[in-house]
Amino acid sequence: MRSHRAETFTRVIDAVFACNGGFLAAGDALTGPVGLTAAQWQVLDFLEDGPATAAEVARRRGLRRQSVQETANRLLRNGMLDRRPNPADARAPLLLLTRRAKEALRALGEAQVEWAEDVAAEVSQEDLETTLRTLRRLREVLAQQRLP
Repeated sequence: MRSHRAETFTRVIDAVFACNGGFLAAGDALTGPVGLTAAQWQVLDFLEDGPATAAEVARRRGLRRQSVQETANRLLRNGMLDRRPNPADARAPLLLLTRRAKEALRALGEAQVEWAEDVAAEVSQEDLETTLRTLRRLREVLAQQRLP
C-alpha cells in the first residue's frame, strides 16, 4: 500500500507528463513557422551558450544521447549546426550554431515571450516559483537515485 506522500508524488509525475505533452505541442506550434521542431529547438537553445557535444546536451537537458545525436544530425543536414573538432575528445565533435540557427532562435524568442506571457498570466507568481523549486529539487533527488 502506498503512503499518501508516494501517491501524491505519483500524481505529480502524471501531471508533469501531461504538461510535457502540452509543452511539446506548444513548442511544435511555435517552431513550425521557422522550420523546426520542439526537439530541435531544445538542442539549438542549449547551444546558444556556446559549442557542446551531443552527450553534453543530452546530459544537461535530461535526454537520451542517441535522440540528441539524431536531432543534431538533422540540424547539421538542414544547415542549422556546424561541427568543430573537440580538443578534449576527437570522437565527440563540438556542435555550434550557424547564422541561420541564430536567426531562427531570435524569431522563436519573440514568439516564446508572447506565449509565455499569456500562459504565465493564468498562474500566480508564487505558484510558479514553488513549482520551479519543487521540480529542481526532484531533479536533484532523481540524479542521486540508483534504479533497481
